[in-house]
Amino acid sequence: MSYSIQELLKNEANIVLTVDINILKNFADYLINVTKKELEEIVLTDKAETYPTVKQVSEILQVDTVTLWRWNKKGYLKHIEFGGGRRYKMSEVKAILNGGK
Repeated sequence: MSYSIQELLKNEANIVLTVDINILKNFADYLINVTKKELEEIVLTDKAETYPTVKQVSEILQVDTVTLWRWNKKGYLKHIEFGGGRRYKMSEVKAILNGGK
């Protein structure tokens, strides 16, 4: 009977193993692939642009909507006309939060 290291870990087996080097390599490859997929998801999620409303940006940045209007006029944080309303790029809001612009 043969088990993979993943199966043994799932079953929380409390055993001592002698492992063939190829099995150990396969397990290392498995861990690398799982970690790579998780990191790719984080990067893709972070890169996905969102467009919060004026009210949401006002709350995020803790400024009045008049301040956002003034920043738009000065070009500091430009809004986008979106479906009859105004929205902001979340990436630009994050840049301000991180001390950019």
